[in-house]
Amino acid sequence: MGFGEAINSGFRNYVTFSGRASRSEFWYWALFNFLLSIAAGIIDVALFPDNGLSPFNSLVSLALFLPSLAVGARRLHDIDRTAWWLLLILTIVGSILLIIWACLKGTPGPNRYGEDPLGPELQPA
Repeated sequence: MGFGEAINSGFRNYVTFSGRASRSEFWYWALFNFLLSIAAGIIDVALFPDNGLSPFNSLVSLALFLPSLAVGARRLHDIDRTAWWLLLILTIVGSILLIIWACLKGTPGPNRYGEDPLGPELQPA
């Protein structure tokens, strides 16, 4: 999945917490989130240099909150873990564990959360 496809999938599945998301979908979404946050921060600094206000960054964070949770939940489903593990983000050690899990290869073939997002044709023999 490419960058554009991942962004499209993230917005198309805005609040879809079922199914699975591949590593590329998750990491491209994270990159998009990061780049958009930087752009919003630059706009905030340019428009409000002395106030310390960040309305654009706040709006971007608010707009991307639910789709980011959904992509994170689907990524955990790809490695056959429940989305409740996302609560680990509230701890430092848990955040590290979630990053490690996001780097893991998903379970090949279907699992209890659905079909493999890569499909059978992209699986190694």
